[in-house]
Amino acid sequence: MSTIDHQDVAAVQAQLGRLPRSIHEIGHRCPCGNPDVVSTQPRLDNGVPFPTTFYLTCPRAASRIGTLESSGLMKEMSERLEHDPELAEAYRAAHDAYLAARGEIASAAGLDVPEIDGISAGGMPDRVKCLHVLAGQSLAQGRGVNPLGDEVLDLLGPWWAAGPCVEPSVG
Repeated sequence: MSTIDHQDVAAVQAQLGRLPRSIHEIGHRCPCGNPDVVSTQPRLDNGVPFPTTFYLTCPRAASRIGTLESSGLMKEMSERLEHDPELAEAYRAAHDAYLAARGEIASAAGLDVPEIDGISAGGMPDRVKCLHVLAGQSLAQGRGVNPLGDEVLDLLGPWWAAGPCVEPSVG
């Protein structure tokens, strides 16, 4: 398991308003310098299976994504998946990439989590049910991996432009 810097843990705690759980590593760093996605272990320290590998932590990005979710975007994206075979194929590949990344984390941590075998997150591979997960995957694994996550990032704009979302207290 990767060593997580104390300042990063403090930043994530300030972003979430609670102690972060079972961080494997920083999945992505915001242009402001803070973490904005953490990669989590597939089994939390308390033993609970946790399929959300790429957890979006930035409250500004999360708030903007919540607005997108309430606009009906998830339904529209799910409908597009039904009618666009190329998009559906790329989205299935994103599901596979998600599972592969989680498998690598599980292997590195010596974890076996059969309860979530084949289950990614965000509704993948057949529908869209959480834009936060899709954006988190696009940030952590890079653009081009999840086409719908990339679309979410495009719609967000520069959420970091006002500066850091939190100033963690480290002590």
